[in-house]
Amino acid sequence: MSAYRLSVPTQRGSVLNGVLFRPDNVKAKTVLISITGIHGNFYSNPFYYNFGDTLNAGGMDFIYAQTNDAFNRIDTFNVRTGKPEVIGSYNEYFSYTDEDIDAYLDFAQSEGYKNVILAGHSLGANKVIHYLSGHHDTERVSHFLLLSPANLEWLMKGVTEREKSIVSSRVAEGRGKDMLPFQFMGWVPCIADTANDWLFSDTLNNVHVESDKDFSQAERITHTGALLIGTYDNFTYGNPAGFLSNINEHIPTAGENKLIFIEGTGHTYQRKEQETADRILELLRGWE
Repeated sequence: MSAYRLSVPTQRGSVLNGVLFRPDNVKAKTVLISITGIHGNFYSNPFYYNFGDTLNAGGMDFIYAQTNDAFNRIDTFNVRTGKPEVIGSYNEYFSYTDEDIDAYLDFAQSEGYKNVILAGHSLGANKVIHYLSGHHDTERVSHFLLLSPANLEWLMKGVTEREKSIVSSRVAEGRGKDMLPFQFMGWVPCIADTANDWLFSDTLNNVHVESDKDFSQAERITHTGALLIGTYDNFTYGNPAGFLSNINEHIPTAGENKLIFIEGTGHTYQRKEQETADRILELLRGWE
C-alpha cells in the first residue's frame, strides 16, 4: 500500500493538495473521496490513515481531499497567475465549495473509477451537502457519506456581539481582507471576509439540531448514502443520534440511507479510529 501526493487545480487556479492511498499503485474500481473540515488535517484527524490503509486492504482507493481550510495557512500555487499563493482557514470563502469538490471529482473521473463515494468530515460534510444539493449526476458521484456534520450554530455560540460588530464593520468599510484583531471562535486567526461567511452566509449553515430550521439544501439531495457520527460528539448539544436522524429525515432519500453510530467516541473518533474505518469498508462493500 502506498500514498501519493495529489495536486488538483481548481477553476480559479488555486491548487489543492490531497493524498491518494492506492494499494501497490494498482487502481481500484471504487474510490472514497473525503473532503476535509476546518483544520481537518492528518495531525488533528489521524483517522485518515486508518481510512486509507483499511480501504486499501479491502481493494479500494482513498483520497484525503484537503480543501482551503485543512490548515490555517497552506503554501500552494495558482496555475492561472503562475504565482505562489497562500490559502487556508484564515482566508477561505465558502463560495469556493463547489469548485473545490469539482477539482477532486475531475481527478476521479480522469482515473476512470466506476464507483465514486463523496464523503466529508465535519465542515467537509456540510460542503458535500451543499454540493449535492445542486449536482445530481450519479455517474460522477455514486453515493455520499456524511461524517459528523458541523453544527455552525454550536460553533458560533462563543462569538460575542462586539466581535460580530467588528466583522460587519470591516466588511462594510471594504476592509474584508484585513486580519481580525482577535481569534475568531477563540481559535481561528482569519480575515473579516472569512469570519463574515461563518457568521452570516447560509452556504454551509445547512444542518441543525432543530427540525424546523433551514434544511433546503438537504431537501434537494437526490443521491443515496450514509450518515455517521460518534455518540459522544459534542457539536450536537448532547444528542448526536437525534442530530443525525434529523438531518436524514430532511433528505428525500432518507428511507434508503444508512445511519451509523460509533459508540463511545466523539467528533474525530478518538480510540475508535479503526472501528470507524471498518464500518466504512463494510458500507462500501455493500454498495459495490
